[in-house]
Amino acid sequence: MKSAAAPADAAVPLGRAAGGRAARSSLLRGLPLLPSLVLLAVFLAGPILYCVYDAFTDAQLTGAAETHFVGLANFTRAFGDPDFLNALWLTLVFVVGSAVVGQNTLGLSLAVLAEKATRPVRSLTNGVVIAAWVLPEIVAGYLMYAFFYQQGSLNDVLDLLGLPRQNWLYTLPILAVCLANVWRGTAFSMMVYSAALNEVPRDLLEAAEMDGAGVWHRLWHITLPVIRRTIMTNLMLITLQTLSVFGLVYAMTRGGPGNKSQTLPVFMYQQAFQNSLIGYGTAIALVLLVVGALFSVVYLKLLKVEED
Repeated sequence: MKSAAAPADAAVPLGRAAGGRAARSSLLRGLPLLPSLVLLAVFLAGPILYCVYDAFTDAQLTGAAETHFVGLANFTRAFGDPDFLNALWLTLVFVVGSAVVGQNTLGLSLAVLAEKATRPVRSLTNGVVIAAWVLPEIVAGYLMYAFFYQQGSLNDVLDLLGLPRQNWLYTLPILAVCLANVWRGTAFSMMVYSAALNEVPRDLLEAAEMDGAGVWHRLWHITLPVIRRTIMTNLMLITLQTLSVFGLVYAMTRGGPGNKSQTLPVFMYQQAFQNSLIGYGTAIALVLLVVGALFSVVYLKLLKVEED
């Protein structure tokens, strides 16, 4: 009995040794990632944690020698501030109008139409649309300012058509920045949907056409159900992109006139760097982060429902 038990007892150290070698091997394989992890911790995680801390303080750029912890005072102040609530509402209008409705719908429409167009027309359309997307945000903002300005290109076109001029940046500033963001960002949705449409089974579309299904019937009952996961993914991406748009709005209107186009990124910038209220501005940035997280949760839930 003793001689039979010896190999079983010896197997335990052997197993531990093998496990130790596997752990050391995994550690060595992960060692090259260590510099990247350090850089991420120093330049990404560190500033993020510091900003989270600042949101609960009365930190200021000027005028205060010391910083004090104030708890939820900045958030209480924000949700009691009519200007903040106005900025929150305009941000939702901007996101829904220019991303969910504008970029998403126009991008899908252009992708569908480009499939039926000739190659020269498709190339020209893609070039024009993508040119707006590759422009730096601040450059696109100045171009749209020149387009919507009272003495700008749009009013010159209205003059040629015999229509009255409009002061777009004064009377309808949030509409102007929404249209500018649609113009600049549609290319992303168009490229996403162009790739997705290539995955729609052609034999299924041809069979539906032979059965007498029209263009809209095929689009609604075949194409859209097939690419529905792409639609949800695209909506999530362009929503998060639009939530962070600052340069375009600031270059066109600076949030004005008054606060008629003051979205949360602009309001945050004004509070933090113009009014020197770093703590309050950082708290607004955290609220913006939460808004983006809520949108993401909704889209992810919808994606999960589609998978089930």
